[in-house]
Amino acid sequence: MHAIEASWDPSQGAPVFTIDGRYTSRGWTEWTQGFQFGSSILQFDATGEKPFLESGRDYTVRLMAPHVTHTGVHDHGFNNVSTYGNLLRLMNEGVTEENAWERRYYEMALMCSGAVQAMRWSRTAQGGGYIYSFNGPHSLFVDTIRSLRALAVSYRLGHVLMGENDKRISLLERLVRHAESTAKYSVYYGAGRDVYDLRGRTVHESIFNTNDGNFRCPSTQQGYTPFSTWTRGLAWAMCGFAEQLEFIATLPDAALAAVGGREAIVSMMTRAAEATCDFYIEHSPTDGIPYWDTGAPNMHKLGDWESRPSDPFNPHEPVDSSAAAIGAQGLLRLGRYLKNERYWQAGLTVCDSLFAEPYLNTDPNHQGLIVHSVYHRPNGWDRAPGSDGVPRGEACMWGDYHAREVALYLLRIAENRPYLTFWS
Repeated sequence: MHAIEASWDPSQGAPVFTIDGRYTSRGWTEWTQGFQFGSSILQFDATGEKPFLESGRDYTVRLMAPHVTHTGVHDHGFNNVSTYGNLLRLMNEGVTEENAWERRYYEMALMCSGAVQAMRWSRTAQGGGYIYSFNGPHSLFVDTIRSLRALAVSYRLGHVLMGENDKRISLLERLVRHAESTAKYSVYYGAGRDVYDLRGRTVHESIFNTNDGNFRCPSTQQGYTPFSTWTRGLAWAMCGFAEQLEFIATLPDAALAAVGGREAIVSMMTRAAEATCDFYIEHSPTDGIPYWDTGAPNMHKLGDWESRPSDPFNPHEPVDSSAAAIGAQGLLRLGRYLKNERYWQAGLTVCDSLFAEPYLNTDPNHQGLIVHSVYHRPNGWDRAPGSDGVPRGEACMWGDYHAREVALYLLRIAENRPYLTFWS
């Protein structure tokens, strides 16, 4: 983190991924800045070293305000819960000193962030709806299930979205409806939805007709095709549904009765979480580090890749360690929630691989923590150092953040510290 801050120019935008070991920006949307400052806060949480807290808090106060009121993205949970949310959590846990005005500052930022994200609302023909992506009102991204934490925190703080004629719009209802749409349209269950319907696979983007709210087709931005599984999207679903199950478990029956009832909500989320986690286990290499897309065009050249450890140095298709960092937490949280040893052990296997070479960076001149990640393979944004054209050797901000987060999650369990949640 210190190396990044020493070389990073804030005027160039948020750092996104490394090129030749140095973090660089990539103009698309500024969805990684919260991971940058949040990483410092998590680093303090794990080590107790106050310079990390001071850095994360200072940058959050100075630079994150535009993200709180950013009406153009679906990434509020990524940016604001990773920063303001972690800072509030540490104060709630008594790790940092209580300060009434500082607390109210964090709370106000989180309340506004959840409401702003909830404004990006499209209705479906069946009476539900979804938070639409930065592509526009027709577009549901699977990523956003993990960003629902913004609505959850805002709701937990007692906030509502105020609409026309002072209509009070429930953030919990929008959270549940978005989760329902994601579970229905972004996750497959082997029920014959199309000829590529494999239980647990996910689609990155779902397209709707905005005139009548009807679902039209699957699509993708960062995967290979709409009919294969982009593994980072899969990981977002695994982690998002698992932690929302934990959150729903803390709410009273009366609150849930108004949005469908506990049984229906838990059943819907559990079905999606189990299906996606099962797919990840069944369609990843034995060390738990997935390739970037299970249907990528050269996967057949890898032979029986599901029966052996991943190979980031192969000349055919890249792995994505960032998907592993995200997915590991989904496996662990779901395993603990369901008391299911298979998921828990699978999550530990992923972590064992992630925090060892060749994925854990050991080069002091490289600014990344976890290497061999992929950002946008179709656009060719990832550095491919060799003549084979396969990206490898680089890190990304979300991969490094989620590696820290899952490491802190396990550290707290090992040390019998308070269980790590985004809302505590």
